[in-house]
Amino acid sequence: MVYTSKTMENEKIADLVSKDYRKAEVFKQFGLDFCCGGGRSVAQACEQKGIDKNMLLLALEEIEKESEEIEQYDTWPLDVLIDHIVDKHHSYVRKNLGVIYEFALKVTKVHQASNPELEQILSLFEAISEELTMHMHKEEFVLFPYIKTMVSEEHVSQPPFGSIENPISMMEYEHEKAGSLLKEIRELSQNFTPPLHACNTYRVLYAKLQEFEEDLHFHIHLENNILFPKARKMEAGHLV
Repeated sequence: MVYTSKTMENEKIADLVSKDYRKAEVFKQFGLDFCCGGGRSVAQACEQKGIDKNMLLLALEEIEKESEEIEQYDTWPLDVLIDHIVDKHHSYVRKNLGVIYEFALKVTKVHQASNPELEQILSLFEAISEELTMHMHKEEFVLFPYIKTMVSEEHVSQPPFGSIENPISMMEYEHEKAGSLLKEIRELSQNFTPPLHACNTYRVLYAKLQEFEEDLHFHIHLENNILFPKARKMEAGHLV
């Protein structure tokens, strides 16, 4: 489907990004959340944030005109999508939690006298690390195996956690929490802008935090807006 300004105006942000992930960059540039806040229509989001709707729609239309081949994540089988999330996004998080923490600890020790916000950034990132480590464990050992069972078997027994709505609701809550912590870091760091006196490690820290946030936003989008809604529908037809 080729979208126009008229058709995109009332589309949900999450649906537009699900069909074409390149649009995520446009929403990011305009300061609109496409993962946890993706349930709003473009028009609603612009009105709530005081954004020029026509400028946003024009930028989205420019993406539509580009002929680049894109991944249609919303068409992937759920077990394939889960493997992609674990192999790419969970792996990225695990690889970078320790790296970023070490940078943050070093920069805080050296620069906190002149930049006291660094101590709070370090504390927030510690909270994110603890939150995501437990979160990914629960997904990989409880929720994801159950979804894969639904994909491979025609009927499944009632799981020990009751309805799939229970773990999914918890995962969505934890996504919101991690996103809020990263938003605090973004605000404290002035949109990940290092001060003029920043050393190389300081600059790398902010670059890595920005990269981490970008990956997490897309990671959450794949789960909240594609995997979880489809899993909810699948369970309704599988329980015996």
